[in-house]
Amino acid sequence: MDNKTKIGSRESADCQVKAEAHANIALVKYWGKRSLEKNLAATGSISLTLDALKTETEIRIDSSFQKDYFELDGKPVSGEGLKRISDFLDIIVGTEERDRAYITSKNSFPTAAGLASSASGFAALTIAAAKVWNKPTDRSILSSLARRGSGSAARSIFGGFVEMKSGKDLSGSEDYAATLYGKDYWDLRVVIGITDATPKKIGSTEGMERSRKTAPYYDSWITSTEQDLEGMRDALAKRDFTQMGELAEHSALKMHGLAMSARPAILYWNAATLESIHKIRDLRKRGIEAYITIDAGPQIKVLCKPADIEDVQQALTSVTGLQKVITSGIGDDAKVTEVKK
Repeated sequence: MDNKTKIGSRESADCQVKAEAHANIALVKYWGKRSLEKNLAATGSISLTLDALKTETEIRIDSSFQKDYFELDGKPVSGEGLKRISDFLDIIVGTEERDRAYITSKNSFPTAAGLASSASGFAALTIAAAKVWNKPTDRSILSSLARRGSGSAARSIFGGFVEMKSGKDLSGSEDYAATLYGKDYWDLRVVIGITDATPKKIGSTEGMERSRKTAPYYDSWITSTEQDLEGMRDALAKRDFTQMGELAEHSALKMHGLAMSARPAILYWNAATLESIHKIRDLRKRGIEAYITIDAGPQIKVLCKPADIEDVQQALTSVTGLQKVITSGIGDDAKVTEVKK
């Protein structure tokens, strides 16, 4: 049985595919899983894809490869990190009896620091692998596959404003993302403040599990999220920036409050994070509408209108210890950028 006819076959014995995807920020957060095995979220979520935060991934297949190789930001990854990638490719292909892959991935922003690099990373890997192994191109299927690598990766398959569905059973058939509105629907900006570029000490899955098991408000978090989702859908439909911003900030602070109530408490923020929150609140007192959201990490993201970018940038650059400011528009769908056979 040769490379062209074995299980998980491809059109060509050797090939090379490049793909790119963008990170996203959840306007309504999810924090908790109902299945670790299939990476099923306990609640739905709504996100915004960011054009400034991009992952570029290349998969190269050669019949001489004996094992998978993974390089991230110029450094080889081994151990559990490599196993996670290999296991994910097995899921994509549908079998462990597949050709081995040489994978290189590069982020335009800090990795594993609370900026959703796993979302863009697994979305790009999904798109590239699906092309290599001739898998269906239906975006719902690709989103469901990306979810197996990272819950938020299901959203990064799409650009614009995206909703992640959360099903009721454990099959995962209902758990995928879909576009609510495309990237050109609403001209908004996100100003990102990097307060610490090093990897976070507590990963998202670990933090979610600790919160689920020990946080006294976990059940209330789950039941209240549906109301937040309804409110965000309404805000986006009306392009109501105030409603959207207030809900996004509420969801973020509620999530971090839940994490802080776990035992032992999970605190992702640092001094610059907290100072940034107060700076943005001061802007609002001056009549400049801007709202914060923070994922599982110390980085601050500020939602604003294009006319207010400079004021937000100035507010963040004045924060003690802030390392870098990135301004982003709304990102596009994940896509294949190059194919060589």
